[in-house]
Amino acid sequence: MSLTTLWFVIIAFLWTGYFVLEGFDFGVGILAPLVGRDEVGRRVALNTIGPVWDGNEVWVIVAGGATFAAFPDWYATLFSGFYLPLVAILVALIGRGVALEYRGKRDDARWRRRFDAVIVAGSAVPAFGWGLVFGDIVHGVPLNPGGDYTGGPADLLNPYALLAGLATLALFTTHGAVFLALKTAGDIRAAARRVLARIAGPTVVLAAAFLTWAQFVRGTTASVAVAAAAGLALLAGLAAAWRGRDGWAFTGTAAAIVLAVAALFTGLFPNLMPATSGPGLTVHNAAATGYALHVMTWIALVFTPLVLGYQGWTYWVFRRRLTRAEATAGGHA
Repeated sequence: MSLTTLWFVIIAFLWTGYFVLEGFDFGVGILAPLVGRDEVGRRVALNTIGPVWDGNEVWVIVAGGATFAAFPDWYATLFSGFYLPLVAILVALIGRGVALEYRGKRDDARWRRRFDAVIVAGSAVPAFGWGLVFGDIVHGVPLNPGGDYTGGPADLLNPYALLAGLATLALFTTHGAVFLALKTAGDIRAAARRVLARIAGPTVVLAAAFLTWAQFVRGTTASVAVAAAAGLALLAGLAAAWRGRDGWAFTGTAAAIVLAVAALFTGLFPNLMPATSGPGLTVHNAAATGYALHVMTWIALVFTPLVLGYQGWTYWVFRRRLTRAEATAGGHA
């Protein structure tokens, strides 16, 4: 495997980890006011992601940094041409982080309601926005021969990209509902299961439509097989949730996200930013120098196991279910 191919795989891995981990974060943020009908209930819901949400966001920082270092032309085109949706995502993530930290700092119902609204918006905008961005990448955008984006904001709002945004929004919300059922007990878990029952059907329809369309836009024999596996994993996860097997349900929705992202990157390779006309950017014409890729590979080999080990330890330490009694006594969110 060449270093350019290796770094394409590494970047795909980083985005996959981000969507799996931050995906349920977004879902919990969107659903917290629905499953927690009072302050204690909302606190229980948000406390499920309290120890991990900021660590999950590290994945997108590393993915962006790896893209900049390994494929600088891809990074330049992506962050200039997709400026408006990426800024919207960034602002939403900043607002969400502030709200998660500050909502419990004052004993004031209006103060908390305002920050709850920011958490919902700050979770929904990235959940939709990342789907829009990756939908546009798969679909292709107007590029000149130098690889510069030549379209306008309206070009990013094509039907496929909008469907992709709705699919990721629905899938992350479903992933969050399953996580809430896994991490809570009593009426909060029951509320999460009721929400999941209402959104499962639309999620399956949107995800199936998105992945099927992706295969017509930029599919290969391998990506079709991976996309089909993603659909089966989602159905298996929802079936497990219906039987009350929360651990298997979370495994199923997580696997569905992993396989869906893998299907997109499999169909995309060797392209990085396809053009609506012309060759676009590929792993061959957008990569950094061989020396830079070589140095980055050694750095990744050293630090990736450390990061994975730390995150795994964090999830193990905070693995138990949360209850109303703990939220009433301990506070937090």
